[in-house]
Formats: sequence, C-alpha cells, structure tokens
Amino acid sequence: MSNMKRVYSNDKITVSWDSEKCTHSGNCFSNLPEVFKPMRHPWVIIDAAEAEAIKNTVDKCPSGALTCKVHK
Repeated sequence: MSNMKRVYSNDKITVSWDSEKCTHSGNCFSNLPEVFKPMRHPWVIIDAAEAEAIKNTVDKCPSGALTCKVHK
C-alpha cells in the first residue's frame, strides 16, 4: 500500500492524516465516532464536532498519523 496523506479542513480546524504512520489503534473513532468513521469516504467528518473536541482526540493519536491545526 502506498503512502496516502489526506487533509480535512473547515474554517476552525485542519486535520491531516498520514497512512504511513497510522497503526490503526482505533483511538480516533473510539473517542469521537461522530467525526472519525473509517468505513466512510471521506472518513473524517470535520464539521461533526467542535474544533476543541477534534483537537483533543487528534492529540491522543499514539502513532502521530493524525495532526491538526486550530485556526484562530
């Protein structure tokens, strides 16, 4: 499988995902299933939660595959 990178963004937050780093721990969809839906395309529904909740979940990604930037 080739390395895929995806970016999901709105006016409040940008979330990036790097497939090469992802260990599929499930933390993202366990912690915030309304945003992270691995069986859906796109699998990140960026408008489904507040930016702070998304950031808190992204910060728990053990592999660093998910990163984010909150827009001021």
